[in-house]
Amino acid sequence: MPVTDASVATALYQRRSVRAFTDRAVDPALLKEIFTAAQRAPSGGNLQPWQATVLTGEPWQAVKDAVAARIAMGRAGYEPEYDIYPKGLTEPWEARRFGVGEALYAALGIPREDKARRLAQFVENYRGFGAPVMLFLHCSRIMGPPQWSDMGMWLQSVMLLLVDAGLASCPQECWALYGATVRRALALDDGQILFTGLAIGYAADDAAVNQWPVPRAPLGEVIDWQGF
Repeated sequence: MPVTDASVATALYQRRSVRAFTDRAVDPALLKEIFTAAQRAPSGGNLQPWQATVLTGEPWQAVKDAVAARIAMGRAGYEPEYDIYPKGLTEPWEARRFGVGEALYAALGIPREDKARRLAQFVENYRGFGAPVMLFLHCSRIMGPPQWSDMGMWLQSVMLLLVDAGLASCPQECWALYGATVRRALALDDGQILFTGLAIGYAADDAAVNQWPVPRAPLGEVIDWQGF
């Protein structure tokens, strides 16, 4: 990996889910270095359950085309892998989910009543927000919640390493809504389950959608200190 002066904390503070990318190509050699370093991520029993398919060019376009055809079918086109959010989501989580969505649309100047523009923005998810590279993270269906947490640690490692290399990303669980479609396009058998996509590229830094603040819960809401 190219050595930089950036600390882990710096990468954490700089990382954000980027929703507008430039068309600048990404060096595959750099990606290989990043994925090699990410292999140091921990996993229970050293199972390393994560598997990824990384696309650019025509293969990436083929996935976008396949999913676009399903989107055109409306709800009949859904082929979900899992529930992205729990059913009956309660507070404070529902407020956080609603709040971040409203802040996103406010940054884009799209009012609540403009359903057409909101839908168009949502569909941009399935174009990877213009990213030239898409990573699809999947694993064997025999894996359980502990191994899914391992996949999350690997994914976070990748995202921080991307920041360190001057790249940007956007994790996108929304692809799981069309999981079976994506798996067919990737020639993955039914023994695999799609977890998420990760759009990768160079951020369009001047885009408003990449500049709005995304709040985080204060420590008092998430940490119970005992014995200190």
